[in-house]
Amino acid sequence: MDIKTASALHRLRLVSVPEALSFPALLIFGSLLSRISDVDYLMMPLGALHGILFLIYTVFLLDVWNKAKWPLKKAALFFGLALLPFGGLYGDKLLKREEADSVIAARVAREAADA
Repeated sequence: MDIKTASALHRLRLVSVPEALSFPALLIFGSLLSRISDVDYLMMPLGALHGILFLIYTVFLLDVWNKAKWPLKKAALFFGLALLPFGGLYGDKLLKREEADSVIAARVAREAADA
């Protein structure tokens, strides 16, 4: 793996936690708030924020899938984790390990090229 793959993995990790927390924190909280009070105007912006985070996550996931040459099964796993509340937190844990491995592989490749 090269440094571009490592940076793509890092970008995916940066958006995975906010995306994972946006569903339970924003949508469920907003839904409960609208049911117990007259605050209905919050659901549209909260839903839009969650949707934007999910779209960014999906674009970054496609970028990582392309650069890291992941099998479809692995990319589908990360996509499925994004659909589950708090699933992205587990995905972040897996991505952290993947990112560390890709950084090490990039350093080894660079040192081998320099030698």
